[in-house]
Amino acid sequence: MPRVKVQRKSTSIDMTAMCDVAFLLLTFFILTAKPRTEDPVPVDIPASSTTQPIPDDNVLMLTIAEQKVFFTVDGNDIRIQTLKQMGEKYNVQFTPEEQKKFSGTPIFGVPMNQLKSFLSLDAAQKKEFKQPGIPADTTANNELSDWIREARKADVALHNKALRISIKGDNKEEYPTIKMVIGILQKQKLDKFSLITTIRAAPKTN
Repeated sequence: MPRVKVQRKSTSIDMTAMCDVAFLLLTFFILTAKPRTEDPVPVDIPASSTTQPIPDDNVLMLTIAEQKVFFTVDGNDIRIQTLKQMGEKYNVQFTPEEQKKFSGTPIFGVPMNQLKSFLSLDAAQKKEFKQPGIPADTTANNELSDWIREARKADVALHNKALRISIKGDNKEEYPTIKMVIGILQKQKLDKFSLITTIRAAPKTN
């Protein structure tokens, strides 16, 4: 009796569902990714042999370069609340539009008396503007200390958390500026903070 031959058919796989999943994942990563904040001045951070990731949120970062200090705090709501508290402290009234612009400003380094003018600039003008840094003179005008204190208060009031402090400094920065910033933190009983570094290249072996 002759053997029955089974007709061969080409195999086809519907990839529509897989493509949908891939695009959903791509959209998720794009929307949740944290954009890199560009520093107002070049910062060549020192190298380190150990690694510990920077937290994604609840961080207050102080960037030090060219003997200037720049301020960064995560969270638009924390930025707005901090600005309101600083405005009350320094008798400066910020409009809702200025508060909104400040919430979208990830890093800045200008005195309070220049902040309204700075916020009135567009993105291109802000990039070209030479920010003088936040005053941090421990004997006369220490606005930096007030920004740190008010941001900590805002974070506790809004999220009931303690801000994690990080210092990002140029590896050629003079020691007195670093010492001054650490002294400001210690006066607020902040003895635990992180130093931002890059990874040191492994030594070459023959």
